[in-house]
Amino acid sequence: MRSQSSLGEFDIIEKYFRQSSPRQDVLLGVGDDAALVAAPENSQIAISTDTLVEGIHFFPDIPPRALGHKALAVNLSDMAAMGAEPRWVTLALTLPEVNEPWLAQFSKGFYDLAEYFNVSLIGGDTTKGPLSITVTVHGVVPSDKALRRNGAKPGDWIYVTGNLGDSGLALAHLQQQLSLTPQQLELCLKQHYFPQPRVLAGYGLRDIASATIDISDGLANDLRHILRQSGCSASLKLEQLPLSETMTEAVGLDQSFQLALCGGEDYELCFTVPESNKGSVNTSLSYSGVPFTCIGQLASGQGEIKLQYQGKPYQFDPSGWDHFN
Repeated sequence: MRSQSSLGEFDIIEKYFRQSSPRQDVLLGVGDDAALVAAPENSQIAISTDTLVEGIHFFPDIPPRALGHKALAVNLSDMAAMGAEPRWVTLALTLPEVNEPWLAQFSKGFYDLAEYFNVSLIGGDTTKGPLSITVTVHGVVPSDKALRRNGAKPGDWIYVTGNLGDSGLALAHLQQQLSLTPQQLELCLKQHYFPQPRVLAGYGLRDIASATIDISDGLANDLRHILRQSGCSASLKLEQLPLSETMTEAVGLDQSFQLALCGGEDYELCFTVPESNKGSVNTSLSYSGVPFTCIGQLASGQGEIKLQYQGKPYQFDPSGWDHFN
């Protein structure tokens, strides 16, 4: 961000962060000391906050439109994991300087995704300092329908949405740990820069999933949260992991497994389903248009994950990849 502008804090908010047509349930949005929203009856409010800091969570040269998209997407992914409908969002933006072309692209990436999911920006803050973005999203979920991490039981089946590992593959290239062809990099960067929150899939899982989490820190790390909170262990069949052809061609099968298990920033959903609901998964997720795959099953335990490949135990060293988290 090099170019500077004479715009002040309120000018920035007025020019780049005031929506022209907020949701009907926004009674008072950007421009006052606090926002006012109307919450629906018989619902619970779901709230999630994430902060992204330059040099910690993203590289300085990330395209600003991608950063705007991703800053909101990571929060919408948390809503998806809870089965919640995202409605309102606040944005706290710390800028080293005012760069209007950067702000135009950042706000476009942010608002394009917000409009797609009918989410209104209702407030926030801007200040000067090292570049960081804090987003808080508020959603609603029918009372007692929220998805959680602690409901899984031994015998439940383990599923994931989408493909795993492509975002980590792009990150490994950016860190110069490996080299991708231009075509491979283009496909993987799309997953890394523009993750698609699985909000619609979250709606479909409300009545059939026993536990759900979004995959932000790698499948193995995030699945372990479910296992420990539910008192279970897991057995995964690696040949069933959903891997893209781009990734397996770029790094081979073993490294693809590593990226799928530990790569992070996939923002897919990992969820467990009781045997009694297994036949309902296809129907429940069909309208979301999101692919899903059964990758294993739960047993009694305290967070252990057993890996199998073609019926044999599989070992790998997760420390082989040092990802930029």
